[in-house]
Amino acid sequence: MDSFKGTLTARQACEATREGLLRTRPHIDVVLQPMADGGEGTVDVLLQKQRGEWIPVETKGPLFNQTVQAGYGWLAGKATALIEMASANGLTLLPVQQRDPLKTTTYGTGQLIRHARDNKAKRILLAVGGSATVDGGVGTAMALGWQFLDAHHRPIGPGGGALKRLKTLIPPPKTELPPIEVLCDVSNPLCGKNGAAAVFGPQKGATPAAVQRLEAGLRQLTHVVAEQLQISIDSLPGGGGGGGLAAGAVAFMQARLISGIETVIRSTQLKASLENADWLLTGEGRLDASSLQGKVVSGMLKIARQTDTKVAVIAGKVALENYQKEGILAALALEDEGDSAYTTLVATSQQFAQHYLG
Repeated sequence: MDSFKGTLTARQACEATREGLLRTRPHIDVVLQPMADGGEGTVDVLLQKQRGEWIPVETKGPLFNQTVQAGYGWLAGKATALIEMASANGLTLLPVQQRDPLKTTTYGTGQLIRHARDNKAKRILLAVGGSATVDGGVGTAMALGWQFLDAHHRPIGPGGGALKRLKTLIPPPKTELPPIEVLCDVSNPLCGKNGAAAVFGPQKGATPAAVQRLEAGLRQLTHVVAEQLQISIDSLPGGGGGGGLAAGAVAFMQARLISGIETVIRSTQLKASLENADWLLTGEGRLDASSLQGKVVSGMLKIARQTDTKVAVIAGKVALENYQKEGILAALALEDEGDSAYTTLVATSQQFAQHYLG
């Protein structure tokens, strides 16, 4: 199971599901494997499986004048840092009334990368889901020493709303970053109707007018990057992840974009667990068309085809039509009965067991 944003972590969701299954069918074997796709919870899943440690770091939050207690995972044996941008610049760090991607910044994520670099990391995995930002990764690059100047050679300042003023890039004298791999949980590009501003801006508090301003800023960023760095980032698959941090990481950190869910599947050795399984039961807060585009459900469907395992989904809401044609044999929505999400997931898992496990 993936996390149910704001209500259950991936592990809690797995535990609730197991409880419901065993209440109804106490003699079945249930194997738990919390999952993530590059969004919130990714570092937790990888740390638990690989027995790493958490390194606390105080950083700037989504707002430049905000301080948060963030951090990153550390695998000492591999000298690998597992950074989840949501820990520093995540949407859940702001109350609803303060969510505004014209103002929010990824600067804190840059501070985490800088700390990992100074900690002698030989590799950084950067999970970019769950952000409060649409700044194209400019804030992160600022924290790493890049300068972003306007027509008067003044700093443009933080936030997606400042990007339209960008005219000049000045790289730091030395970056000296280890290889960075960005774990993408979406396939959206940076710009356009499926881009970071249009698709994710409203989810982060952007009004229609703000979305247009953010889109104009991202296009200005791509223009300047193409002109001064000779790098094209506007249409990279997955470049819109993290409010464009994925694309910015390619431009300013020489990063490589990879699938978050496929990385987690490999790291957790999920395929071996499925070889003798009858069912793979997965889920998330909402099952819809986006679930099939780089999210946990899409990864579970892919791996289940390889092992010939039946797939069922339990989600807070089921909004995917004709899910059967995607290979999902059963899709159950949580009943809203006023109980806790955990209790409701237990009850829904019982329903699944009654109807599908004989």
